[in-house]
Amino acid sequence: MTACKIDFEPVGRRGECQSKESLLACARKLGVGISSICGGKGTCHSCRVQILSGSVSKPTPSELETFSPQELKAGWRLACQTYPRNNIKVNVPAESMTTPQRLQVEGQEVTVRPQPPVKAYRLKLAVPSLEAPQADADNLLQKLNQKDKLNCKKVDIGALRVISDQLRSWKWQCQAAVRSGEVIALLPPRSHPLGLAIDLGTTKIAGYLVNLSDGKTLAAKGVMNPQISHGEDIISRINGAVHSEEERTQIQELAAEAISQLGADLCTEVSAKPEEIVEVVVVGNTAMHHLFLSLPVRQLALAPFIPAVSRALDIKARNLNLNFAPGAYVHLLPNIAGFVGADHVAMLLTTGVGQKKGPIVALDIGTNTEVSLIHDGRIVTTSCASGPAFEGGHIKYGMRAANGAIERLQITGDKVRYQTIGEAPPVGICGSGILDALAQLYLSKAVDEGGRLNADHPRVRSFRGQRQFILVSKEERKGQPAITITQRDVRELQLAKAAIRSGIQALLEASGVTEEEIKQVIIAGAFGTYINVASALEIGMLPSLPLARFLQAGNAAGMGAKLALISLKQRAQAQALTSRVRYIELASAPQFEQTFMQASYLGQYRIIGGRREAISGDPG
Repeated sequence: MTACKIDFEPVGRRGECQSKESLLACARKLGVGISSICGGKGTCHSCRVQILSGSVSKPTPSELETFSPQELKAGWRLACQTYPRNNIKVNVPAESMTTPQRLQVEGQEVTVRPQPPVKAYRLKLAVPSLEAPQADADNLLQKLNQKDKLNCKKVDIGALRVISDQLRSWKWQCQAAVRSGEVIALLPPRSHPLGLAIDLGTTKIAGYLVNLSDGKTLAAKGVMNPQISHGEDIISRINGAVHSEEERTQIQELAAEAISQLGADLCTEVSAKPEEIVEVVVVGNTAMHHLFLSLPVRQLALAPFIPAVSRALDIKARNLNLNFAPGAYVHLLPNIAGFVGADHVAMLLTTGVGQKKGPIVALDIGTNTEVSLIHDGRIVTTSCASGPAFEGGHIKYGMRAANGAIERLQITGDKVRYQTIGEAPPVGICGSGILDALAQLYLSKAVDEGGRLNADHPRVRSFRGQRQFILVSKEERKGQPAITITQRDVRELQLAKAAIRSGIQALLEASGVTEEEIKQVIIAGAFGTYINVASALEIGMLPSLPLARFLQAGNAAGMGAKLALISLKQRAQAQALTSRVRYIELASAPQFEQTFMQASYLGQYRIIGGRREAISGDPG
């Protein structure tokens, strides 16, 4: 049996595969998670991969049916039907990965030349004596300015409080971390200045620990945002902060504690200390930004939804209750409007759309979805209250992406095939599975274009006066309650997808661009990382365009935060991008209510002048 070397990209997993092993079997052996709802029988077509180099087996009848001649020529194959003939390199697109694998590659790196705001200078100071009793701070500044030709005149008060003990414990050798002419911290002689990039989301917080000297990411981690205890949505948290000073303080402290702990956890992973973090960049939507800074938020919930501040800010970390280097700063990228914040600016920065002609649609999908249309050097932006439905919120059996969550499913007649995270027994359904479920319900005619469950479908039941579709029966779960999609769930999903589609439509109309003219749709955000774009198209959440025009960018906001962390030039670019944006309030857009109503329907269609026009004979 011949062994071949296999390289799976972009996850970077390599190993050997026998010629009698399919690429799917080899991927599983190497720990590369590729979706396969049908269990490798070639019928679900969810394990699509692209052969980048090397030779493989001839296409099977299933593959000839799945792919066009052009796609086959470009190397597209089904992993379960394809066998290696020699050493090969395989690209696994995001839509073919299991959720944990997709989260691993979430937000791929953009390389820029490091130009950090903080630089560390190695020093060996003269030991004070009775003959030369120079103050420690003066000793430090004198040596720093002489050796490195600087003009530092200030040492942060927090650094001053520990300078004497540090210099003596390190035997008068140290690194001075300098930011804009100020010594903000002393670091051990052999350490590296560290930076922390934070994407402060409504539901989750993502953190990236970076070596500021070379710009390399040392560790990354995501955690749930503990502010959820004060409301799943932004408006609930705003209301809490407005009506109670105590609650406003609690909301801020919860975010600060979570970020501090996240930084500490990441430092532990690389045998560093939180005190070595000398710079932090935080991005989030405008409300999260204001709540984190304890700024007034009442006006954000009232028309015309004006932020207290939109420009970029630099604030001492300790003033925000963050426990890092004594004089560390937090940099916050600029906001755009009341509900479009620095996270969207970061996404625009990292995807490079500001340098493209377009038309390009860029979405950051989450509880609040921000949408931009880039065309002829102009950027038009809006925000959509998409809610938490596609992240599992307000869905009866919705859950986060954890073991046992149904992440992919397929309905054929009265049969439901599904794949769970970790191949564990099903316990609920996460975002990607919820989107698949709605698309499959529509395609199998279990739900009509108006979102009404079909009482005649064999898997539709009535429970307490409400129809529900049985995804996993009580018998399949060995006596545990059945996992269902209820009529109320369908309505929640319709509202969420209508908000997103209406936002896109409003920008198209404001810019005089048709759907067919869109060259690319960039999908970012936690949910956007792992959705099945084909399912999103089937339900009309996104404009009906060829799949090749869609790009899933992962956590682009987090990547943008990292760019701003390591490069002053990128910070300037973020400011320049923001100055080009024209914001449109969605509720004031012409024919918005009519467009929203039409966008709530399921199926593939165009919306023209507030009217829905079916595509390719699709009903409606």
